[in-house]
Amino acid sequence: MSDGELQFLDVGAGDQARRIAFRRRAAQEPDRAGLVWLSGFKSDMGSTKATALDDYCMKSGRALLRFDYSGHGESGGRFEEGTVTRWLEESLVVVRAATTGPQILVGSSMGGYLALLVARALGQADESARLAGMALIAPAVDFTEALIWKSASAAVRRAIMEEGAWARQSPYSSEPYPITKALIEDGRRHLLLGGAIRTHCPVRILQGMQDEDVPYSHVMTLVEHIAGDPVTLTLVKDGDHRLSRPEDLALLMAAIEGL
Repeated sequence: MSDGELQFLDVGAGDQARRIAFRRRAAQEPDRAGLVWLSGFKSDMGSTKATALDDYCMKSGRALLRFDYSGHGESGGRFEEGTVTRWLEESLVVVRAATTGPQILVGSSMGGYLALLVARALGQADESARLAGMALIAPAVDFTEALIWKSASAAVRRAIMEEGAWARQSPYSSEPYPITKALIEDGRRHLLLGGAIRTHCPVRILQGMQDEDVPYSHVMTLVEHIAGDPVTLTLVKDGDHRLSRPEDLALLMAAIEGL
């Protein structure tokens, strides 16, 4: 099978079954850790950062795994059915089934949060040897509670709890994003900021100081909670949430090289 060809994995059973799309680039430099890309909320493996990472891996000979969560991109399922539990399950299945050897998890926004949850799950399963490092871009840790629910107005909270969903406007799409009651309630099962966080590997974080979606103060709180593992935070003074400019991408690749 050629590099980057679209493939699928089945996750779940019965009415929870969904097909997860992924693309895998084989390693030309097998002694180097492979990379796993975890996209943000409502983003996919065809985004600017994901494709830039694929180009970097092609040139550097590194393995790369990209995939779409259910309800995203080329995967099956409805976005409205998505929860942290669901997307975490898919991430773990794909990492375990489609990678070999230690991996660097590269996560953007919600993908950074899921990378931390994947690391916790692998550590609890005595599989931390799968982790070589993390490169996180504006990691939206605990986003359902700390970044959505806590800042929501009383009217928005009523819409979520009584109507089952709230249509949240986004600067990244002409269509609003549905924030469901299931997403909010399920997110409370996966909160990380209430105690020490173990990553079982070194971490590099890139954070824009002009980010209106994940404030840099939130990411500094995350750094304070990472215990027992080395972490480096790079603040980009004029950077926004996406951090997808050429200079931002160069910082990302340098962070990966540093790992």
